[in-house]
Amino acid sequence: MKQNRGLILIAVMLIGISALLYFFHYVFFHDPHHIFIYLVGDLAFLPLEVLLVGIVVERILSHREKEEKLHKLNTVVGVFFSEVGNRLAETLINASDSKERIMQNISVSARWKDADFKTARAYLQKDPPVHFDDIDLPRLKSFLLEKRAFLLTLIENPNLIEHEHVTDLLLAVFHLGEELESRPTLDNLPPNDQAHLQVDLQRVYQFLVRDWLEYMQYVRTDYPFLYSHYVRTHPFQSNPSAIVV
Repeated sequence: MKQNRGLILIAVMLIGISALLYFFHYVFFHDPHHIFIYLVGDLAFLPLEVLLVGIVVERILSHREKEEKLHKLNTVVGVFFSEVGNRLAETLINASDSKERIMQNISVSARWKDADFKTARAYLQKDPPVHFDDIDLPRLKSFLLEKRAFLLTLIENPNLIEHEHVTDLLLAVFHLGEELESRPTLDNLPPNDQAHLQVDLQRVYQFLVRDWLEYMQYVRTDYPFLYSHYVRTHPFQSNPSAIVV
């Protein structure tokens, strides 16, 4: 209500100023004919002016808002991979039965272009299921429990509400941690239970690689210094190392 009163007051003030200026014009020039000509001309152009200015301003503000949201989102994604994602990806890749094939197709390098990222995403969509038979489940459980508070903080981040992909990834990782925690022991699990956990691991792997590729393509364009570090240290290559050779 107070905001509406403020707008009404501003509108009345502007109309009053306009009327006062027209009054001064009449007092000094005594020419009501031109006053009405310009008044009608300005009023006739006003709807078109509002339309043009409204569209342009709205587009500019919308574009700026999208850029700000994208920047905030990718900042969150970058923090996730630094704290959880890279370590989780390393664990999954080293325990998979398709390590060499995965590295051949998604080992991002400094030479990659947009077309290479497109090819990698296409590979990921048609890649057969990956099995993680050699994974150390107790160690993975301990790691995810250690990062639970961090994951909950990210899930509550308002910048992720409109980004379904990242939310799916965080929920998949959080769910995997819950599945591992809810079992009294992870040794000698029955085949059906092992198959169930394989589905959860596969889901995390798919979402993890998908969002990692998107993030890497983003930093390649906007933050080359981050990209330079990531291409040397990411886990989807044979010998990751931060040392520049």
